[in-house]
Amino acid sequence: MSSATQLWLIRHGETEWSLSGAHTSRTDIPLTDNGREKAKVLGEYLNSSPFSVVLTSPMSRAKETCRIAGLIDNAHVEEGLREWDYGIFEGKSTPEIRETDPTFSIWESKIVDGETLEQVGERADGVIARALEAAGQVGGGNVALFAHGHILRILAARWIDLPARGGEHLGLGTGSVSVLGYERTTRVIQHWNHGFGG
Repeated sequence: MSSATQLWLIRHGETEWSLSGAHTSRTDIPLTDNGREKAKVLGEYLNSSPFSVVLTSPMSRAKETCRIAGLIDNAHVEEGLREWDYGIFEGKSTPEIRETDPTFSIWESKIVDGETLEQVGERADGVIARALEAAGQVGGGNVALFAHGHILRILAARWIDLPARGGEHLGLGTGSVSVLGYERTTRVIQHWNHGFGG
């Protein structure tokens, strides 16, 4: 794999639940009007960077962001880019959960009926491997990944050889762009959480 390859992590635009802070994984909800507007601006930004491979989560909020940004025609659905399955915490915000569990942290608490942090890390490793393989098959180039906050944070942590838990320290806004790449042969985070206005 060429060290010129970059992975562009694109978090989907705003939804009602991302606005309220509700944990959103398997619930398939659309973008808000504001989320769609930001996706247009995002598309203008991405237009200057050619992508040899485009991968998207199967969830509509990610695919809609990809579509509005103008990259859906060449996109392939990547199941590994689904958001962390929050189990019983789906649809609840951290303040709501802490009303009954004051010590709750998505990074530390047991996720009942969902995925462990380690399982999400393994998924992220698989996405990285498949993204690099796909780029190699077309002769290199950049890869766009349209997905969700936690899976992208964990993927970035794994890219730089941190445990999945390292994603806790990488805040990521909706409709943002981050770039993973190389410094010589070392994997690095080149840009993080580039947003597009309030």
